[in-house]
Amino acid sequence: MTRILLVEDNEKNMKLARDLLAYNGHTVFEATTGEAAVATATKELPDLVLMDIQLPGIDGIEALRRIRADGKASRIPVVALTASVMADDRERFDKAGFDGFLAKPIDVKTFNDQVMQLIAKGRV
Repeated sequence: MTRILLVEDNEKNMKLARDLLAYNGHTVFEATTGEAAVATATKELPDLVLMDIQLPGIDGIEALRRIRADGKASRIPVVALTASVMADDRERFDKAGFDGFLAKPIDVKTFNDQVMQLIAKGRV
């Protein structure tokens, strides 16, 4: 069973993504802040982190930096999950070290396939 950390501060977005992931058999850990994302990622060592960028406290880019700084958690693929979809945003996420990008709102028909492809790809 795949273990996924879902980092999202919007309750409706969290519920939709969590329900889709759980329906497809994934174990889902949740975090609503960047600090909680770092703590959960380093403790649980999930197979994938889906990281919102705009979060209360530290943002998703800083949370990614802190996850990468942790010896064991540094190998976890972390994917930006965001409504910021302009080309310069994607370039910024690539430079920050994200392993992929998923646009919000998520497409309920393709979301699980996208997640499975990201897990199979692993760290870039």
